Order: sequence, then C-alpha cells, then structure tokens
Amino acid sequence: MLQRTIKAVIRPGEQSGYVAECLEIPVVTQGTTLDEVTRNLREAVELHLAGEDLAALGLAPQPTILVTFELIPTHA
Repeated sequence: MLQRTIKAVIRPGEQSGYVAECLEIPVVTQGTTLDEVTRNLREAVELHLAGEDLAALGLAPQPTILVTFELIPTHA
C-alpha cells in the first residue's frame, strides 16, 4: 500500500529560527519564521520528488505533508 502522506517534524533551531525534517525522505530545511520554514519545506519536498517514480519510493501520487511541531517545555 502506498503512503498518502509524508511526515515531517518542525522544531526550534539550536540558535534561532526553525528546522524542518522529513521522516521518510532525506529532506531537511530551515527558516526564520514558521511561515518561512513551512514554505521552504514544501519547496524542498517538491524539488526532491521532481522526476522521481513516487511508487518506487512507496508514495501515492501527490502525497500531502503532515507536520508535527515539537516544543521544548519550560519549567517554572
């Protein structure tokens, strides 16, 4: 069965901004804001998959990106 989603995680960067990383495909990108990192993630995934046989990668045609945002809890 082919996957209909590509899972990604967005987490705060070590020094600033945000880092996005896909779990099934080798895509990592960053951005200063959440809007920027999500735009960069979409573009990076599109570029990575351009010209690829999606079925050979286990992906259905036009997969969506499912993003999880990780936060580090602060303690009072």
